[in-house]
Amino acid sequence: MKTLTLLVVTMSLFATVAAQHNDSFTSELVLLNVETGKEKIILREKRHFEAPNWSRDGSYLIINAGGLLEKVSVNGKKEGVINTGFANNCNNDHGLSLDGRWLIVSHNDDRVSSPGGNSRIFILPAQGGVPRLITSNNPSYWHGISPDNEWVVYCAMRNGEWDVWKAHTIRDEEVQLTDAKGLDDGPEYSYDGQWIYFNSHRTGRMHIYRMRPDGSEQEQLTSDEYDNWFPHPGPDNRSVVYISYLEDQQGGHPFGKDVKIRLLDIESGESRDLTPVFYGGQGSLNVHSWSPDGRQIAYVRYERP
Repeated sequence: MKTLTLLVVTMSLFATVAAQHNDSFTSELVLLNVETGKEKIILREKRHFEAPNWSRDGSYLIINAGGLLEKVSVNGKKEGVINTGFANNCNNDHGLSLDGRWLIVSHNDDRVSSPGGNSRIFILPAQGGVPRLITSNNPSYWHGISPDNEWVVYCAMRNGEWDVWKAHTIRDEEVQLTDAKGLDDGPEYSYDGQWIYFNSHRTGRMHIYRMRPDGSEQEQLTSDEYDNWFPHPGPDNRSVVYISYLEDQQGGHPFGKDVKIRLLDIESGESRDLTPVFYGGQGSLNVHSWSPDGRQIAYVRYERP
């Protein structure tokens, strides 16, 4: 199991990955049909961008690069930077509410500091505007929002442990949902609000889990030879897409590794490959990227140096 010190270093490096790689790698924004496997590259540039979200009207995607969020049409047209006000050092944990009204960002806030990083969660109108703080405590890395927009779920280090927490979007109220030893990360609500999916290193290998919104009924869903990260439940409340590292990453999710994207059928418990192996990892599929009709996902792959 990865030591706490190394986990802290890994989390604190999230904000600097894009800057370090900005001119060194070619990034491709890919739309993938989950049924047919057909792919379409809509944007290919010699710079490092990450973590696509699909807009709720289906017309554009959001990516992050250099601390800012950018809009890209589904045809690959660059539509400019979203106005996030003072939140100009966003990491790749960002996304939209299911009703499309709100944008949630994890901003590396230089007004605070802690051993695990200074990321805090803010909410603003989807079209841009003034961010409002949700999580006073840090570090907090956003991953999901409840269908009623009342709660956000996130990975946070508190008292030296990385766990899944939730916070009310209005009240400054924080609730711990997991307490297993080892990193718990990537929490995301199902569309029906009945489950929170997440990944956990509690067994010494990273796998996909789910639990009820109050933290009860935690159950492991994958048990294969891969390192499985960032589960994103689909609109059908049955399909969960996630990214798998081919090799044991010792509790981390680094950039520049052999990975593939897989789809878990909750009813059967079976997973299947959606992509062949590609060069990626951190930045490829960190956040929710389903199309509103549930037919496609968006992800980023990188050109191997």
